[in-house]
Amino acid sequence: MATGRTHRPATRSRGIPEATVARLPLYLRALTALSERSVPTVSSEELATAAGVNSAKLRKDFSYLGSYGTRGVGYDVEYLVYQISRELGLTQDWPVVIVGIGNLGAALANYGGFASRGFRVAALIDADPAMAGKPVAGMPVQHTDELEKIISDNGVSIGVIATPAGAAQQVCERLVAAGVTSILNFAPTVLSVPDGVDVRKVDLSIELQILAFHEQRKAGEEAATEAALAAAAERDTAAESPADGAVDGAASRKGPDGDVPAVMPA
Repeated sequence: MATGRTHRPATRSRGIPEATVARLPLYLRALTALSERSVPTVSSEELATAAGVNSAKLRKDFSYLGSYGTRGVGYDVEYLVYQISRELGLTQDWPVVIVGIGNLGAALANYGGFASRGFRVAALIDADPAMAGKPVAGMPVQHTDELEKIISDNGVSIGVIATPAGAAQQVCERLVAAGVTSILNFAPTVLSVPDGVDVRKVDLSIELQILAFHEQRKAGEEAATEAALAAAAERDTAAESPADGAVDGAASRKGPDGDVPAVMPA
């Protein structure tokens, strides 16, 4: 099987927009679930719903792949799985190193989804000498002194940084100098990299802050709705109760017996 250092995905050279590339894994995940249930075909509407996008956007994305569904039949699930996997470079082996084997790094090492998606964890690396040789996810942790040799020996082009923020930039520079050209950064800091190196940042605190914003907005909308309903209820109550002046006026028009007199002819 080919390694990541000798084969690169061709999505950029084919002119596929980055926004489309970002959605391809969503489609692949939905399609893989359908494949596991032995579903042979899927409509654009069904697949779009499963992936969380609208069907028009899905059809546009698939047009960049040269894939068009059959009217009345839909898309062939197995063919799309292969087609998207090929575009994402997942039909080959991508050796990955994880640097920083704390709680997060160990959790990543134990994640079983890497292998099924074309990624092989080639090495676990940590700066703590006490971690050297310690087994994590069935692999011995190696010291950072061996980083460059590990990358060279395994043909690694993708590195995962799960170190504390203060160590992330130095680790990044060593990875790049050793030949890594793609980095997944879990450290809570922004990395500086040269041209030709791709960085994807995963910041859990930022994602939580975004969710907090939406929760606050929803709470504000609910409060505004409750206030509007309360105001409407007050208006309805006021409309059902006649004003004092209206009552007094009606009383003044009553005759001696208390009845409102009839209109007198001219």
